[in-house]
Amino acid sequence: MIDENGTTSPYVARLPIGERIPLPEDGIPFWEVFPYEGDLRIKVLERPELPEPPRDGEDGPETCKECAREDADFLWTDDRWRLAGLGGPTALPTMLLLEPRAHHDLTDLPADLAAELGPMLQRVERAVLSLGGVGRVHVNRWGDGSAHLHLWLIARPEGMMQLRGTCLPLWDDVLPKAPVEEWRETNRRIAAAMAADGGTAHL
Repeated sequence: MIDENGTTSPYVARLPIGERIPLPEDGIPFWEVFPYEGDLRIKVLERPELPEPPRDGEDGPETCKECAREDADFLWTDDRWRLAGLGGPTALPTMLLLEPRAHHDLTDLPADLAAELGPMLQRVERAVLSLGGVGRVHVNRWGDGSAHLHLWLIARPEGMMQLRGTCLPLWDDVLPKAPVEEWRETNRRIAAAMAADGGTAHL
């Protein structure tokens, strides 16, 4: 049965759609690691959009922007995986995207690639840590924009405890970006560290 919000999801059914939501006293905006302060309020939830709009590449590799990218667009590639940086300088030491070369999402990732994923994440983390000055490398997976599996690896500067945890990408949005040449050198070093164990550096 479809409810008044246009969904059968029990998770959505209990949400206060269209109502003003108070800030919880122990919520993220009051955490030490939250990068903003001052008067905040929670956005009013909109009604669900069903069916959901298709993600990029939802119809297969022929419509996927990631599949269409040349290897030269990436920092490093081999015959099964590709590692990309962002399109411009970041404030954090680095923000990377690891993806399989073939068009898969996590749910249909073949067993052989799934078995390689853990060691590949370790390999990228080691390459990032080799930069020095990196306290932690966080791994995230958000798949709302693209149907091609991509995992984020985001480096926190060593000693910057206020940047810990889930708010780290928000800090990158507000902190000063690295100079272009420094950012390029960082990418070059990561690509070289990856290529030392095989594959091709493209910088």
